[in-house]
Amino acid sequence: MKKYYKTEFEVGGKTLTLEINKVAMRANTSVIARYGDTEVLATVISGKPSNQGFFPLTIDFVERLYAGGIIKGSRWVKREGRPTDEAILTSRLIDRSMRPLFPKDYLNEVQIMVTLLSTDGENDHDVLSLIAVSAALHVSSIPWNGPIGAARMGYITKDDLGLVVNPETSQMEFSDLDLVVSGNKDGVVMIEAGSKQLPEDKMKKAVEAAITEVEKIATEIEKIRKEIGQEKMTYVPHIVDTNFTATVDKDHGKEINELLLTKDSLTLPKQDEIEDLKAKLAVEYAENPNKGQIGEIVEYLFKKYTRKLVLEKKERIDGRKIDEIRPITCEVGLLPRTHGSAIFQRGLTQVLSVVTLASGSLEQWIETAEGMEEKRYLHHYSDPPYAQGETGRTGALGRREIGHGALAERAIIPVVPKQEIFPYTIRVVSEVLSSNGSTSMGSTCGSTLALMDAGVPITAPVAGVAMGLIAESQKEYTILTDLSGFEDFYGNMDFKVAGTQMGITAIQLDVKLGGAFPGLSLKMIEETLDLARVGRLAILEKMIAIMPQSRRNVSQYAPKVVTVKIPVEKIGEVIGPGGKIIKNIIATTGADVNVEDDGTVSISAVSEEAVLKAKTWVEGLTRELTVGEEFEGEVKRILPFGAFVELTPGKEGLVHVSKMSNDFVSDPAEVVNIGDKVKVKIHEIDEMGRVNLIMDGVDPNKASSSSPRPPMGGGGFRPRPPMGGGFRPRPPMGGGQGSFSNPRPYRGGKRDR
Repeated sequence: MKKYYKTEFEVGGKTLTLEINKVAMRANTSVIARYGDTEVLATVISGKPSNQGFFPLTIDFVERLYAGGIIKGSRWVKREGRPTDEAILTSRLIDRSMRPLFPKDYLNEVQIMVTLLSTDGENDHDVLSLIAVSAALHVSSIPWNGPIGAARMGYITKDDLGLVVNPETSQMEFSDLDLVVSGNKDGVVMIEAGSKQLPEDKMKKAVEAAITEVEKIATEIEKIRKEIGQEKMTYVPHIVDTNFTATVDKDHGKEINELLLTKDSLTLPKQDEIEDLKAKLAVEYAENPNKGQIGEIVEYLFKKYTRKLVLEKKERIDGRKIDEIRPITCEVGLLPRTHGSAIFQRGLTQVLSVVTLASGSLEQWIETAEGMEEKRYLHHYSDPPYAQGETGRTGALGRREIGHGALAERAIIPVVPKQEIFPYTIRVVSEVLSSNGSTSMGSTCGSTLALMDAGVPITAPVAGVAMGLIAESQKEYTILTDLSGFEDFYGNMDFKVAGTQMGITAIQLDVKLGGAFPGLSLKMIEETLDLARVGRLAILEKMIAIMPQSRRNVSQYAPKVVTVKIPVEKIGEVIGPGGKIIKNIIATTGADVNVEDDGTVSISAVSEEAVLKAKTWVEGLTRELTVGEEFEGEVKRILPFGAFVELTPGKEGLVHVSKMSNDFVSDPAEVVNIGDKVKVKIHEIDEMGRVNLIMDGVDPNKASSSSPRPPMGGGGFRPRPPMGGGFRPRPPMGGGQGSFSNPRPYRGGKRDR
């Protein structure tokens, strides 16, 4: 029976609780972590050794809607389906923090599952999940070089709170920063950040504060292991014969080094020649008992010479200086019928970004345990096999594509105009056409250019650059600007930084540990941010030269969108009973009309004429009419007692037969016909909101005071002579239409029509 253990400690002014081995007793280790009323269950388990030649680590974050007291909104499917993008991003966050700390020679299958059990909507589950998994792995018998801690930092502008550890969701609405850091006292292993053009000095302070919290949490987890930690299992390490490696290096090291050096940023080491070399060496060393390790040895030697070149000579395999950016080319407006397009190329990395604009009603709704979320800016990233020069499977998106798309999306969001300024839903698709490192930052640059080409008034252009690292330790290292694919593969760091001329909008850091390098020190992070700024500004200069500012107008093929703000109490007048009025607006004008709960009405159509017609209609329905106003309206209906005249689209008033002329009128049809344009004035508005009109030029004091009696059994009302003579109309039974109807209160949902 595994030992149960419970501990509590303070993080960010609140209590974090960890319960070890309370549930899931057949897992190697389980941890229930609680922060506020948010609770997750983390389980870890290890399987048999893998013969696949790589470490088969699987990490899944499982989001249960019951955690927030929610049943799935679909009428037919109530079980949770495929993971949401948010769940996949949380899985990646955990993976990127945990994977670097597994021994390189440990190839047993490991599966980590984190289940969201409860959420209070205020305390995020992602950082809590990182801590729970760290505790589970460290206490378990699975080999792992932890522990690590994790913390979120916000920069709260409300009440000048500044840096806040693990801020609540309600506080994050007023935050200029969303930063997550994981690591321990030895170094940082992962950073994820989004910010509102935060200057580098503020970002450095936030990272420093996060490191302090991270170290405290890692120390608490270390205490747990001392109490109930299991003995780490022994395993047969995967070892490459060092003597055989030395022999191959001596015989063919020069040849391998020459294959590696291209001296050209538009050329890659030829993969077919590398494979030919491996085949040749397999024949040459056919008698060696370790001949099966030839492939690994060649890869090791490639890594060795790449790193040696950088560390000792400060040179790169493509001939660049360590702070040199590959040649950049940009082109905009390539695709004739799309709303905006651009190609951004940096070296052999080439990305096509395409913008599509749509009405606000097409924003994405996301169902999570915390409730419904809405997105009006979407970025989708695609990296097909041909971009790598390979064949491969296509179809379902991989986690990497979702992660890269989310990074580029996060980088751009701070400069996307507010909905009241630009009332469109915006979708950007980045197609990677050729890949040699930093495609996510290429997508960020391409997205900026495509948005500007589409006429989206972004507040500032955004560029991104990937920074690399070759390190033997935290004292012996070289930072590289504009990371290539080979340098990413053989290096220790992929540090992506995106931002504007003002500051940073997004960061993503992943590291590879090894030797005496345990992770990034604060000094290394600060140096990287400074160098990244220099690189980012150089890239922005190239982009601005091609596209100095957004186009003044959107594409002629983009839908026309306008918004109208109406009083909330007038929503019912636009919707109508059972959606009758809004359906009529849509059917008549051909425009799409969307009404928000706050009274914002979004109107969109392909033609500007349809938009203006629908806008005029909505404004007419909701405008306040006053006695004495004059209109020229169209006669819509004629009844025995008068005529109904349309004052504004959808709103009518009655000209009683007695108010049609100063002389006696026996039949309204003698004065007006349906379709006539007549000038009228509002004579009165009764307590029910019905509008009574008088014809232009008619003196209300001299108007005819008699009119024919409507036929028996007819609709409307039957006039009764008032006591003392004259005529007083009775209100029609059951109401009428337009302003004579008493609309039901609006009870629909957000987009009821």
